[in-house]
Amino acid sequence: MKEENNNLDNSRLENNKVRDIDNNEVKDIDNNSKLEKDDLKNNESNKNDTTKELQEIKVENTKKKIFNKQNVIFHIVAILCIAFFCIAISPKTLQNDTFYTITIGEYIYNNGILDLTQDMYSWHELPYTYPHWLYDLGMFLIYNSFGQAGIYVSTMIFSTILGISIYALSNKKSKNKVVSLLITIGAMYILKGFLAARAQLITFILFVWTVFIIEKFLETKKKRYAILLLIIPLLIANLHCAVFPFYFVLFLPYIGEYFLIVLEDWDLDLRLFSRILKIKRKLSRKQDKKEKCENKIEKIKIAISERKRKREILRKKPYKIIVTKNHVVLLLISVMAIAVLTGFLNPAGDGAYTYLYKIMKGNTTGSINEHLPLTLVENTEFLIAIVIFLLVLIFTDTKIKLSDLFMLAGITYLAFKTRRQVSMFALFCGPILASLIATMIEKYDKETFQKIEKFVCSWFGAVVVVCLCFISCTRILKPTLHSDYIDEGSYPTKASDWILSNLDLKNIKLYNEYNYGSYLLFRGIPVFIDSRCDLYTPEFNGVYDKKDKKYKGRDIFSDALNIAGVAVSYNEKFSEYGVTHIILESGSKLTMILENDDNYKSLYYDGNFEIFERLDK
Repeated sequence: MKEENNNLDNSRLENNKVRDIDNNEVKDIDNNSKLEKDDLKNNESNKNDTTKELQEIKVENTKKKIFNKQNVIFHIVAILCIAFFCIAISPKTLQNDTFYTITIGEYIYNNGILDLTQDMYSWHELPYTYPHWLYDLGMFLIYNSFGQAGIYVSTMIFSTILGISIYALSNKKSKNKVVSLLITIGAMYILKGFLAARAQLITFILFVWTVFIIEKFLETKKKRYAILLLIIPLLIANLHCAVFPFYFVLFLPYIGEYFLIVLEDWDLDLRLFSRILKIKRKLSRKQDKKEKCENKIEKIKIAISERKRKREILRKKPYKIIVTKNHVVLLLISVMAIAVLTGFLNPAGDGAYTYLYKIMKGNTTGSINEHLPLTLVENTEFLIAIVIFLLVLIFTDTKIKLSDLFMLAGITYLAFKTRRQVSMFALFCGPILASLIATMIEKYDKETFQKIEKFVCSWFGAVVVVCLCFISCTRILKPTLHSDYIDEGSYPTKASDWILSNLDLKNIKLYNEYNYGSYLLFRGIPVFIDSRCDLYTPEFNGVYDKKDKKYKGRDIFSDALNIAGVAVSYNEKFSEYGVTHIILESGSKLTMILENDDNYKSLYYDGNFEIFERLDK
């Protein structure tokens, strides 16, 4: 019985084990099924997450594509509008300087640059410098191939390039395409009086590129921008060396901002005081004095750290002026130092360094209109621009970069000193104004400009804007197309024909006024003076006297102006220079005097100009 009971117990135990095993297997199966279900759920959730991410990426990509497409459309519209406007305001009538530019370019083309050491076009014996030989050569090649129409078209092209360059710089500074377009149109309107077939038109473009490249270099530190900053001054030295020094003025706002921040971060006053205290501590013998010095030094350390903390807070949230400490400026200074040497790479020798200095030392700046001080009453556009700057900076919560503030203040000062620098104001302060207005719009009315931008970026809006701009610019252009390439009221076209037919150019010495001398030169008539005014001053035709510390030579420029204004005895001056014939604008003061002087015989009169022969030679 006991054995049977033991067997029964063993069987029961085995059955229980089997049951436990079966239960465990069932549990394991259940657990595995649960795990599989959880895995499926996780996989499904992961798939949903990935699909969501993919959808978000697709949405972002489509948004980027739409944004890029809108950018491209707006830029195309902007470029077309700028091109239409620049073409419309480009002058067709050739300017005074253009005539001698073509003539000198012809000489360089036929004889080379190295032979041009003596002036060939005035009957005075004068040395000649070539401040823009490369531009002169280029203009002659255009004139030789396409005539006067080619000069006109080239002015349109360069004006358009200038307008697009200002737009690019404005857009870079402001990140607002609508404002950039409007500011560019305004800047080109201010510049309309400076657009002509002159070397300055090319240097305007190069100056705008310079500022654009400087800012790109400071942002990216890429070598290609540094190389471009070396190529541009080389071009300026050969295209228009008189403005070569101004190239380096464009670097100064960025360098000035950097060194001002560095100077502020040094805390020189506290550090100097701390150094004095350390010296006192070493020299003092008493322990209490040493401890006092030590305590003061510790307080100065705390004050320095407190200043640093406040500066960081102020720079993150500035009140009006944004300052940034960019160590790339040190590399920019190195590039600038190397660029200084490019001025020697031109046929004028040291002309790139001395030409502007000689001009400023001479008396031409006080007599030529574009060099005279600015009067706001006569320049409404400039006055309006200044008022807008003041309104934005004073009455709105708009902040300005310190480098932009330096640029604005410096260029404005130069513009008040001489009217010619109003052009620089339009070039560089226009993009700064675009940046300020864009910042103001971002705070106060961002949606309106976004709607305008979307409208322009639509095909309908683009067509409407371009058509309206084309129609309005066509109206501006019409009077210009009807004008002549050479204004017979300003230049002696018929009188030159008469001189070439009736006078022996080798045996006459013709006196002419300043304003049309270049046209006579263009026609092959030796002149008394032309618009190369610097050539006729002691600074360029004389010798420097170390004792008196000034240039001594013939001041033909002053004599020409004084004779025309009857500020000196014209008879004495004509005798001094050996003048045989005189050509004057009819109705001028000197013309009326010579008509009543028996010593002068009128040979020719066409209503605009009159030619006299001097009898007492």
